[in-house]
Amino acid sequence: MDTARDKILLSGASGMLGTALRTALVARGAEVLRLVRREPTSAGEIRWDPSAPSPLSAGDALEGLTAVIHLSGANVSERRWTETYRREMKASRVGSTHALATALAALERPPQALLVASATGIYGDRGEEVVDEDSPPGSGILAQLCKEWEASAEPARAAGLRVVSMRFSVVLSREGGALAKMLPLFRVGLGGTLGSGRQWMSWIGLSDLVAAVIFMLDTPTLNGPVNVSSPGPVTNAVFTRALARQLHRPALLPAPAFALRLAFGQMADEALLAGACVAPRKLLDAGFRFRRPTIEEALAAELS
Repeated sequence: MDTARDKILLSGASGMLGTALRTALVARGAEVLRLVRREPTSAGEIRWDPSAPSPLSAGDALEGLTAVIHLSGANVSERRWTETYRREMKASRVGSTHALATALAALERPPQALLVASATGIYGDRGEEVVDEDSPPGSGILAQLCKEWEASAEPARAAGLRVVSMRFSVVLSREGGALAKMLPLFRVGLGGTLGSGRQWMSWIGLSDLVAAVIFMLDTPTLNGPVNVSSPGPVTNAVFTRALARQLHRPALLPAPAFALRLAFGQMADEALLAGACVAPRKLLDAGFRFRRPTIEEALAAELS
């Protein structure tokens, strides 16, 4: 892409990833428009309502976009998966993606690409199996949600846009997400493994994730599902020891599986006690190089 003339529409711009990505895109000279669900407070914001018959009403502002990056979605590990919250998770992902893809497809000058967040949770619990983009989806609530999420971008794909389903793994950042939630306990020596600790944890550092998203923008041969995950997945036990070493603290208090299930219900089984050893084959084959491919390097960078 000619970044000096890029015009990129970004949803989820106020989140951890959206904030970091927007900063990087602006630094490259791109114009970044932000989708918001409230009244706009600046010229760079566009209001939308995914549940409305006409979710976008910005008219000419959306014509001639270079690309759209859709990151919005309710946090799957934020609370128990009640029926109400499951509906919210689906609406915030499947419903919003379909609404956005349909609106983009109707533009006279649609963007070249639509990059949509997805998750490596699509693979389900895979034990010791190594999975890549050619592996079939797994089973469970999260895997089914991800399948529907990715399929909901079909209107854009049918209209000729390059659609990339960015299958994010656990994002490591002290600014938010899983690592930020763990740090208070680990810093006082109360951290430990989740369940047996044998489940695989596929992860990526925030800086590598931002670089990977920009790489996908710049690489027109990348389309369909792309695993956005470090080439160095580890078990939960290995991750726990690495984090404890970085903080110079013991990690002696495991969270038993039964306690996690009592606290979080089915979310514990699918998001905390399950895992998949994910390989980023498409990114590596396309020439992307991770700056921090090992868990030690990533944690050291985030905690320095």
